[in-house]
Amino acid sequence: MSIHVASRRRSATSLAAAFPGARIVDVTSKGPQPWVRMSPFFPHGGIPVPLSGEAVAQSVEGIWQALKVFQDCDVDPGKLSVTSMAGLKRTVRKYGPVLGHRAGLDGDRLLPYEEARRRIYLPVYRWVLENKVADLVEELRAADGDTVLLDYTTNGDVADTSSPLSHAALIRLHVEDQWPAEDPASVKTC
Repeated sequence: MSIHVASRRRSATSLAAAFPGARIVDVTSKGPQPWVRMSPFFPHGGIPVPLSGEAVAQSVEGIWQALKVFQDCDVDPGKLSVTSMAGLKRTVRKYGPVLGHRAGLDGDRLLPYEEARRRIYLPVYRWVLENKVADLVEELRAADGDTVLLDYTTNGDVADTSSPLSHAALIRLHVEDQWPAEDPASVKTC
């Protein structure tokens, strides 16, 4: 059994040619049930916010966007309670350049992009994989044959900040027990 990651934008014909006989699973916010539950946008609720005491959020993306700090706008705790899978993104067009991610809702330090991935995104998404979608992770582990996880991006290298990190690639790493290194201080809070 192998798990592959491919762009959701590829045609069914292209995917079938590249991965003959593989099971195709869309894990994006546009995917079908139950796989949409693996999307960082899915509102599971009760997700611990790293470096923020007892604060919890509805979704992984809500945490990532809430802690993002822009030139013209600080953290936005309102993103933690969004349940619609829409209206989560905060953009440079509206708020100016991104300065970093705050180390917690009340943190006094801004984290650079890669460090934010390791201290915020990775621990939060791993927590969701272990606590909210463990049934789907086990289904992927038990699958016969190849599986292709569809995502909008395919970058699975946390250190490669030139493109967004693929949660499908993180799912593959988790299933294969090859999770990237996180900051140990953050892991304790999740």
